[in-house]
Amino acid sequence: MQEYDVIVLGTGLKECILSGIMSVSGKKVLHIDRNPYYGGESASVSPLEELYKKFHVSGPPNTMGHGRDWNVDLIPKFLLANGELVKMLLYTGVTRYLDFKVVEDSFVYHAGRVHKVPSTEAEAQASDLMGMFDKRRFRKLLHFVLNYEESSPGTHHDMEPKRTSTRELFRHYDLGPDVIEFTGHALALHQNDEYLDQPFHQTIKRIRLYIESLARFSHSPYLYPIYGLGELPQGFARLSVEYGGAYMLNRAVEEIVMQNGKVVGVKSEGQVFHCKQLICDPSYVPNRVKKVSRVIRVICLLDHPIKSTHDASSCQIIIPQTQLNRKSDVYVCVVSYAHNVTAEGKYVAMVSTTVETNNPEKEVKPGLELLEPILQKFVSIEDLFVPRDDGRYSQVFVSKSYDAATHFTAECEDIKDMYHRITGSEFNFSSLENSTTSERTE
Repeated sequence: MQEYDVIVLGTGLKECILSGIMSVSGKKVLHIDRNPYYGGESASVSPLEELYKKFHVSGPPNTMGHGRDWNVDLIPKFLLANGELVKMLLYTGVTRYLDFKVVEDSFVYHAGRVHKVPSTEAEAQASDLMGMFDKRRFRKLLHFVLNYEESSPGTHHDMEPKRTSTRELFRHYDLGPDVIEFTGHALALHQNDEYLDQPFHQTIKRIRLYIESLARFSHSPYLYPIYGLGELPQGFARLSVEYGGAYMLNRAVEEIVMQNGKVVGVKSEGQVFHCKQLICDPSYVPNRVKKVSRVIRVICLLDHPIKSTHDASSCQIIIPQTQLNRKSDVYVCVVSYAHNVTAEGKYVAMVSTTVETNNPEKEVKPGLELLEPILQKFVSIEDLFVPRDDGRYSQVFVSKSYDAATHFTAECEDIKDMYHRITGSEFNFSSLENSTTSERTE
């Protein structure tokens, strides 16, 4: 009889991170995936011919270069340089398997134009997003953010961070709607305006994280791995194996074995593997998840950089919801041959958003228009699932589906929340050395 502390189903990034952390902490881990490759729904597709095949499109044409020069993310996202995913990479030592490159710039869409996101006093002064008086008020907000300390009431300016709403905070600094828009969506990276009526504590932390990430590499807060995001789950898989974890790819899962409402094993190809805990993505337990929304993603192949981005080989553009009379933002991210994910002179862009209507492709049209002309596009519309319960009784812990954003904020929150439910303790970053990242960054 084969006994494991934890069985992990699926090799999506979140599952691989958790299995790596479990292995490093001394747990006996078995990883099973029905696919013959790593990454699950967050995989990178190579060669290019496989991407065309996946979306049932004939091609590609000869003008696309060698197919093996392409590594196209199905769910592309950038890493904040000082963010929690980078800290997880450092904590587990996975950085030794990976190389990163700084994303060139971050932009926000306003009044029909693309603008650089201002996040420092100098950028605020030069920005055409704000008038003179707005620049002064925004500068005062930045000072408050940078001086704010949760444990020091003197830095709270007579406000209660966990009771005063973000709307009231912005009113305190007399910020105009345009400043509020890019501050909340392009700096704090909120996906909708619900945050305005929530305590401002989390928003201040998010803005500060953006500024601190920007300070690491001066011109952009984001990192992206050479050869694509598919390198991340593979890195965590190597880590797990190094610490005794076992992997079985291309292996069907026939049954999750339960006794008295609790998981005791997984049946795969007639063989039962016993475990105390199970971690998986929603596709393995459809009866334990519920659909909460849909996400549309459009992968676009280009032979040119995006207009108004200073010919950036990589960038993010956020289109805030209010610009399109929507309830959620539209995201555009671009990577290229500079990251070894396309043939020379080619680019991959993704436009994504949370679906709100019966015509999802119309919802992303403003993002697609920024990319014209497009050589080829591939459209996917996926359901977004969340677990029905916290898994503490059954010991079956299910991750959430990947959201529409082009950053890992929600994914990191899900990983930390799952870790807490699995282990009963908070994930601790206190011992991390952030300087390690810069040593392996170009």
